[in-house]
Formats: sequence, C-alpha cells, structure tokens
Amino acid sequence: MAANRERSGAGRTIVIVLVALLLLLTAGAYGYGVYYFSSHFLPGSMVNGFNCSYMTREETESLLNQRVGAYVLAVETMKNGQEAISAKDVDLSYVSTGIVRKLIKDQDRFKWFLAFNQNKNYDISESLSYNVERMENAVSKLKCMQAENVVQPVDAQIQDTGDTFEIIPEVVGNALDTVKTQEVIQAAMLRGKTSVNLEDESCYRKPSVYRTDEQLIANCEKMNQLCDIIITYDFADRTETVDRTVIKNWFGFDENGNVILDENLVRQYVSELGLKYDTMGQTRTFLTYDNREKEIKGGDYGWVIDQEGEVKALIEAIESGVTQVREPVYLYSGYSRGTNDIGSTYVEIDLTSQRLVFYKNGTPVVDTPIVSGNPDMEGCATPEGCYAVDAKESPAVLTGEDYEANVTFWIPFAGNVGIHDASWRAEFGGNLYLWEGSHGCVNVPYDAAASIYQNIEVGMPVVVYE
Repeated sequence: MAANRERSGAGRTIVIVLVALLLLLTAGAYGYGVYYFSSHFLPGSMVNGFNCSYMTREETESLLNQRVGAYVLAVETMKNGQEAISAKDVDLSYVSTGIVRKLIKDQDRFKWFLAFNQNKNYDISESLSYNVERMENAVSKLKCMQAENVVQPVDAQIQDTGDTFEIIPEVVGNALDTVKTQEVIQAAMLRGKTSVNLEDESCYRKPSVYRTDEQLIANCEKMNQLCDIIITYDFADRTETVDRTVIKNWFGFDENGNVILDENLVRQYVSELGLKYDTMGQTRTFLTYDNREKEIKGGDYGWVIDQEGEVKALIEAIESGVTQVREPVYLYSGYSRGTNDIGSTYVEIDLTSQRLVFYKNGTPVVDTPIVSGNPDMEGCATPEGCYAVDAKESPAVLTGEDYEANVTFWIPFAGNVGIHDASWRAEFGGNLYLWEGSHGCVNVPYDAAASIYQNIEVGMPVVVYE
C-alpha cells in the first residue's frame, strides 16, 4: 500500500511539472511573438501591394526599393488593348519617411497569434515620389492618347433627311479624359497596382445624349408633327406658304430642352411679311379718271399686319396641327387686299380740276365739281394722299375756331377733314377754292353728297391729289 501511494504521488508531480513546463513554453512562445512582432510585420501584411509578412523595417524598405525600381504598370485600354508605364518612365522611387517603422510599431502585436488568417493592406503611397512632368509626358505618349488613334464621342442628334427628321445614333468613340487618366494612372502607380483598366475607371469620355434618350425621341416626334402641316396666307391675288421648308428653320428649345417654335424666328418671318404686304404710308401709282398716272403719297389708308398678334396666331396655327388657309391678324385693314389695294371702289378727288369721282366696283356713280380747301390760307389746304373713310354721320354740325355749319351728310376721311354738302354755296368747281375755299373739307352739291353717302362705306379709300 505504501508503494502504491508513492507511485501515485510521483505521477502527480510529473503532471504538475509537465503542465508547468507547457505553461512556461506557451508563455515563452507568446512572449517571443510579442517581442518578435515588435520589429516585424504580422502575417498577412501587404504594403503597397507587396507581401511584407515577417519582415523588419529594413527588409520591407529594401523590398519596396527593389520592387519600385522594377515596377511596371499595365495600362488596359478599350477593346482589350494594353500598354505599359514603368517606374523609370516617371522617375518613381521609394522615399523612407519613417512610416514603415510606425506601421510596425502600431500593430497589435499582443494579438499576434490571431493574425495568421488576416489580410492587412497598408497604403504608403506618400512614401513614393515621381516626376510630375515625366508622368504627364508618359501618359501623353500612350498610343491610346494619339490623335490618329482617337475617335471623339458624338451625341445622338436629330437630323433633317429632307423629307423627315430622324435620330442619328451616338458615336461612343475612344477619346480619353486626359486629366482623369493621369489621375487614375498616378494613383495606381503610387499604390503599387500591377494593372489598371481605364474603361473600368471611367476614363473614357462618353456621349451625353444617346439614341434612347426620351427627350430626344419626343423632340424628334414633335419636329415631324409641327412640319406636317401647311399654312397658306391669302392676300387675294397672292399667297404665301408656310410649310416644312419654312417651319424647320424655326425650331428652338425651352429652358428644359424641349423643342419649341422660336418666337424670334417666327417674328422675323412675320416682319418680312409686313415689309412685303403692308401698304399704309407707301407711295402708290394711281390711274386717274382721265388716264393719267399719279404718284400718291401720304395718308392713312392701307394694310398693316399686327406683327405681335400674328406671331402668336401663326404659332398657334402650326401647333394646332391643322392645314389651313388664313389671313394674318391686321392692325389696320384696307378695303381691297389685292396688289392694287385701292381696288375698284374709291373716291377720287382732283384738287387742280376741282372734281370728285366716286367709283363703285369700277363704275362711276358720282361725278361732281367741288370746292376744296383754300391753299393760300394757313391750315386750310385739303391734304393730299390716300385715306380711309373714318365715319358717316347725318345730320352733323361742323365747328371750328370761327365757324359752325350744319350739314346733312358728313363723311370724314382725314381727321376733321371730310366730304359734306354745303347748302350755303350756289356754285361749285372752277377756281372758287382759290378765294372762297373751305377750311380744308371737300364741299359737294347736296344731291352728290346724298348719293355718295348712300353708297359709301367706312374703310373705303379716298384718293386726293393735285
């Protein structure tokens, strides 16, 4: 029994010793690890892309120097192209700044035994230097940067094919953004990357508008829609046509990029219409009752297009999508719209012969002697020109500074100047106007005044000449 107890005690002692030894070994190993990794990188440590596990500062910096000197960056371009830039090309070099020592010092070396499955990447690109000018030069010399190899991107756009508008697809091209390309290559080299894909890094310039752009499609459709109508202006014996050949030149864009009809371009067209068809104030060649040609100047008779009103009306007509015949919006209207806007219905007053002839549809309905204004009295001469009948009044009282006259028929055409009967006169015509002339009005016999009044309408032209 004593022998058994002795053997049992010896066994426990051995176990205790072994455990103690194991603890000592473990503690020693742990302590050694802590000590070792105070000057070495932990397992799985990558510095600028290089494996520096278990390396000291000196070994790491030596590796960086070695690797940097032999470094080559593969530059992958569009369509599987590949070029290269070396450290030598840009004077890339490693500069010891003490950061490697700091990285080792800052490691959690007390947990070194947990680091065997880690993957720790350190970026110390600030310890690398390069020549800026040589970097720019190296990038600029890449084949993908040469003008003969570059196709610039082109936006998808709307094109006039002659009969319609169509979308021309974009050109993707292969032009690089020079600044971004330099930045991407620079960053890759400083981080020790073995390759960089310029397409993946979005270095290529791209079209800003593609054929699938909804606004582009909508604009194309609208342009075709607006051009698919014909507006015909009716000027009696003449016409003007606004069709695709005209409308296609008026397109503009609003602040949101939507196609519109540019008011300024439409206004230019309407202004040209005015220059061509407005007649008020223009000199007219007039054939008199006795077949003489007279140049008629002045007066307020004629046609004037309301340009602002017509711009809006024309745009509305086009946008309506309805082909139509229309007249422009007029500010002032004449009685006849033909090239000869006086037409065949008018009052003709010959001041020299003191004669008035009223034509209706080409037929003289009144032919009478008159007494016009006294040309020798200031402000009393009957004004020459082509005027429009302003009004009709029967009876009427005519007043002035030194007169008041009752008339049966009053037909003004030039302000306070008009045609009227003159019951106080016994004679008309001849040279009476030179010494017994009116204050500017055209005096006619009662019966003539009655006939004129009965047949005349507001707006009819009155032509006055000497």
